[in-house]
Amino acid sequence: MKRVLALCVAGLCSSLVWSADLLDVYRDAVVNDAQFAAARAEFEAGRERVVQGRAGLLPNIGASGSVTRNRVDPSGGRADTFTSNAWGVQLTQPIYRQQNRIVAQQGALQTEFAEVQFELARQDLILRVSEAYFNVLNAQDALDAVTQLRTAAAEQLEIATTSFEVGTVTITDVHEAQSRFDLASAQVIAAESELELRRQNLTRIIGREPDAIAGLRPGIELSAPSPANPSDWISAAELGSFGVQLQHIAREIATREVERARAGHYPTVDLVANQSWSNRQNNVNTPRSNSTAIGVQLNVPLYAGGAISSRERETAALLVKADSDLEDARRNAALNARQAYLGVTSGMARIKALEAAEISSLSALEANRLGYEVGVRINIDVLNSQTQLADTRQELARARYDTVLAQLRLKAAAGTLEEEDLQVVNSLLGE
Repeated sequence: MKRVLALCVAGLCSSLVWSADLLDVYRDAVVNDAQFAAARAEFEAGRERVVQGRAGLLPNIGASGSVTRNRVDPSGGRADTFTSNAWGVQLTQPIYRQQNRIVAQQGALQTEFAEVQFELARQDLILRVSEAYFNVLNAQDALDAVTQLRTAAAEQLEIATTSFEVGTVTITDVHEAQSRFDLASAQVIAAESELELRRQNLTRIIGREPDAIAGLRPGIELSAPSPANPSDWISAAELGSFGVQLQHIAREIATREVERARAGHYPTVDLVANQSWSNRQNNVNTPRSNSTAIGVQLNVPLYAGGAISSRERETAALLVKADSDLEDARRNAALNARQAYLGVTSGMARIKALEAAEISSLSALEANRLGYEVGVRINIDVLNSQTQLADTRQELARARYDTVLAQLRLKAAAGTLEEEDLQVVNSLLGE
């Protein structure tokens, strides 16, 4: 009874460990990924740009004070030593500062830039987690394939050895089987190392050792892109890609920078008000005074050594650069969308072809085994068919992973990749 209970508990624990899926891993990454945490902090910093830009339009209030020890020694008169105190408050309210208005607009744009940049980081996290997740599954499949191949080679080696002892096969069959077994053993070692590296890469993202993760369910059907026209995806990418959005905002900021440089020639008008108090303490009396002043201050730039005109030329050149960067971002978005679309469509066709190849390879293996038993096939034929079946199954698994990732990349190229898309992929997973 205790043994049955222990087995049940062990099975439950195994089920709990196996329950880790793509969505679980992504949510761990949202909390623990260092790269995404840095992007989040950068976003929080970027949100302050709008506040800083708006500050140039608001009043500036400052206080000042001083205590001075004085000695007056007039010629032919009595020296006088005294302490004077002064303090005051001044308010400056910009009335017309075109540069400050433009800076406020740039601050709002820079905050918007930070928001889009953070959304791009979130989308990048989805892709990085998905790639790392399926890389682990792919490495696990490769390890399973070469492990099965080693087991089959060991069985074939045992058959060849037994047959050689009774004189039905030559020593060449034994050597071929031994060679395949040794090769498979080496491949198992390499596959184990590759799997560990893939798991460590996933660990780097989620901040802990990953549990056993769920793979794709057998016989899943992947959906074709919708809409089925690549031109629609390309158009969507040219407009909605986060890379394009970032460059569009960068161009708007560059445009405001040209206006800001030009505004360096404009006058500024400020409302200035101050209140000051002072007193003088000596042995005779302590005179006190206070003053209040309010007025409008006009400043007109006349000549700044050519710096303002130089700044205008600089910002005009940077605006041309921003236009070129925007066009380059659009072309990259179109290329990425086209590549991802082709990755999905060609991947689905490749899956169908490999599924047919798997059936053919399995039939070839069974036929070679039967032929070997009746003496019309040799040992190397069986070994070759086992290798072919293992390779086909591994290629089929990789094709499925690549196609799923291409679907996510297609959404990312259009700027529409969300956590809900991970939920769709997650529904394809199972024990």
